[in-house]
Amino acid sequence: MDDGLRKPAVEAAPHRAGAPGELVLSVVAPTFNESKNILALVESLEACLAGISWEVIFVDDNSPDGTAAVVREIARTRPHVRGLQRFGRRGLSSAVIEGICSSSAPYVAVIDADMQHDETLLARMLDTIQAENLDLVVGSRYVSGGGGSRGLSAVRGAMSRFATRLSGLLMQFDLADPMSGFFMVRREAFLAAAPHLSGAGYKILLDFVVSAPAPLKHKELPYEFRPRLHGESKLDAMVLFEYLVMMLEKTIGRYIPVRFLLFCLVGGTGVLVHLAALFPIREAVAFPVAQGIAALVSMTSNFLLNNVLTYRDVRLRGRRLVTGLLSFYAVCSIGFLANVSFAEMLYERGHPWWIAGAAGVLIGCVWNFGASAIFTWKRA
Repeated sequence: MDDGLRKPAVEAAPHRAGAPGELVLSVVAPTFNESKNILALVESLEACLAGISWEVIFVDDNSPDGTAAVVREIARTRPHVRGLQRFGRRGLSSAVIEGICSSSAPYVAVIDADMQHDETLLARMLDTIQAENLDLVVGSRYVSGGGGSRGLSAVRGAMSRFATRLSGLLMQFDLADPMSGFFMVRREAFLAAAPHLSGAGYKILLDFVVSAPAPLKHKELPYEFRPRLHGESKLDAMVLFEYLVMMLEKTIGRYIPVRFLLFCLVGGTGVLVHLAALFPIREAVAFPVAQGIAALVSMTSNFLLNNVLTYRDVRLRGRRLVTGLLSFYAVCSIGFLANVSFAEMLYERGHPWWIAGAAGVLIGCVWNFGASAIFTWKRA
């Protein structure tokens, strides 16, 4: 066994509520490129949860390092280990949702597979959620006795603090660490909120808390967020973007689909790209040719940005990136014709030019958004 494996700090209680042999706890661990950490986590869970009927469900987003294969190999001799391998979709929150929905235990814990969360706290979390009849127990870095300085870089620490302050705008009750990825829920409480979850980004706890139909009975227990043993952190600037998208989902998402809003914002940047491309080439070639080249450049820019931002969960790669770009060209060309035709029709019927122009743009945006979702970013 790897010398870096952290040994349990406390021994597990001999038994938790539940008939003999009845599954009490499911542990859901979302993974991406965590092959070197899987065995260490499983063996540590086995030590920490001795005397409890439990299972661990690894939900893997088709990791290129073979994480799913490692899980399957371990599961051959350990029936309490299960794996879900996902294709064509990515994201920690959606992985956690699938993992919890696939579980059958009355209590479900969520833990990262990178060994930064303190798995020795799970037994205490289970005792607490049962004894106090709670809906949620959170492993917290920000209550007395907790800490996260050793496991977070300065940038990640600043991002976490900013997101924590921002989350106060949404929550119905005080939670010191709403950004925690380490928590335990009563399964029925989670399923009650599941239809309202956005599933976007990495912060499933906050999504769950603000989506619950009623305030949750909860408690926070301190733990020390640890440095990673193997692999690389997945947290970067995109995580903050995903978090802001979820905030939009929970505020204006009921009125305007956030994906459509992002699509329109990207389209706005396309106008600037178009003008920036047109300016240097307008003198070198005939203006209609320059306009066509600039339009092609802006469509390409819009496609790439939408692929990374708007459709990040179904991002196109490899050969599909090329075929997607070609289909996006076709979609936008039809959208341009719809824009011009509809605007001309309204103008000829006596509507002011600005109303006709704005209506044409709206028609073009709606067409481009709907058609590209069907033909360009359709799920594999």
